[in-house]
Amino acid sequence: MASKKINNVYIKDAFSLAGPLEANGSISNYDLVMNDYYYHEKTFEQAEIKMQRNVIDNILHKNNLNYSDINLLISGDLSNQISVSCYAASFYDIPFIGVYSACASFTEGLILGSELMESKKKGYALCVTSSHNLHAEKQFRFPIEYGAPKPHTTTFTATGAVSTLLSREPSNIKLESYTIGTVVDMGIKDATNMGAVMAPAAAKVILNHLTEMNRSIDYYDLVLTGDLGCVGNKILKEFLKRNNNILLKNYLDSGCELYLKSQEVYAGASGPVALPLYLFNKILKQKKYHKILIVGTGSLHNALFVNQKMSIPSVAHAVSLEVNL
Repeated sequence: MASKKINNVYIKDAFSLAGPLEANGSISNYDLVMNDYYYHEKTFEQAEIKMQRNVIDNILHKNNLNYSDINLLISGDLSNQISVSCYAASFYDIPFIGVYSACASFTEGLILGSELMESKKKGYALCVTSSHNLHAEKQFRFPIEYGAPKPHTTTFTATGAVSTLLSREPSNIKLESYTIGTVVDMGIKDATNMGAVMAPAAAKVILNHLTEMNRSIDYYDLVLTGDLGCVGNKILKEFLKRNNNILLKNYLDSGCELYLKSQEVYAGASGPVALPLYLFNKILKQKKYHKILIVGTGSLHNALFVNQKMSIPSVAHAVSLEVNL
């Protein structure tokens, strides 16, 4: 059984940094906004390290905390060997665990953080994730200077960073339960169609969560996936309807909602930061959803394996939130 109830672990606070395009999208109230993709650094990679450091420093300052107050720093990103997270963590004297579930790293971090906090009577866990469009494009596809054409199924890596502070102290956002996903490989080899790659993994973890927690889909006011995009979210709904007779009515995908339709982002946003950016800066601020199932979706590929014509596996992790805002 991959599902578990969480006992008295809460999201105390979150801090968000958004890139230039994200700041002009569907959300206008981020904590901090970058004016350019270099972020006053020499490279995009160094910019992303700075992005993570900024959201860590700001959430600690905002909550009057020192490094010694944090029991564990959990961080993940899209860079090879999660190098961005590792470099950022080197600036802090905090026990560190690096995670990689690609764009599902945010929910994976919450799951690990909740397990730590259940065993602690006090203290905090800090979960961090980030992505940078120009860094990710260079690593997974082509540098944008190449001007490579892209199909409509392509998603656009969001630029931003988010830090999430977990605590045993009661707050308005409780981590209620979680379901760890399994790796799914449907034989898809198209790295420009991440929505199709990840939708089956999202469907499986949603089904497993409902079955193992003995719930119907109507238990939730909202199911919020990470970055299936406007192609993948349609596949997910059709997949659950045809195979499991589950109708996703109260459902949104962060990747499909993060940008405006007038912005040229193909099928929508991708990246591990898409889900927390939309969750903390749009969904929770609307104060209308009280039971939310967030589903991080991750494509577990790299350029080397794609160039060897291997199929692309994926994973999704689900976390149930109880919100009293």
